[in-house]
Amino acid sequence: MNDSDIMRLIRRSPSEGHRALFDEYYNYVYAIVLNTLRNVGTKEDIEDCVIDSFADILINVDTSTEGSLKAFIGTVAKNKSISAYRSLRRKSSGSTSFDDEELGNIPSGEDVAASAENSAAAEQLIEHIRQLGKPDSDILIHKYFYERNSREIAAMTGLSPAAVRIRCSRALKRLREKLAGDYSVKESV
Repeated sequence: MNDSDIMRLIRRSPSEGHRALFDEYYNYVYAIVLNTLRNVGTKEDIEDCVIDSFADILINVDTSTEGSLKAFIGTVAKNKSISAYRSLRRKSSGSTSFDDEELGNIPSGEDVAASAENSAAAEQLIEHIRQLGKPDSDILIHKYFYERNSREIAAMTGLSPAAVRIRCSRALKRLREKLAGDYSVKESV
């Protein structure tokens, strides 16, 4: 069964379509989650994350778009597994004793401080994008995080592809100004 068959089935009979989507993509989602959580989570944590991923997928699947269903599913699964990874690492970092095995989990050459700084910067960027308001924030997120084109975003937002491109350009300009303003405030402090 291909993506368009699944989408037609979801439109016709949501419960059957969701079952077909689950059957078709379960192994794909499981592999993504397992790859991310294998060093920090239990089998139950992995299964919970897979189920959470499918819950998000089934709630947010848009049957009106013609984009890649596999890309959407992979993105949702990766985002869910990264969130679960962070949560599990936070829970496990509550202890202050480290053994050699735990220390071996940090890949050699990884700059932990730089990774933490990049993560904080990414969270700030997402927050600034959300502050732009809808539909601009949706446009930027779908374009740069989900790698959707103007036509796909237009179908989701009800705008024309040209309007999506114009709004995207203006939103990027506003985002740059917002980020530059924050940077200059921090510099002057």
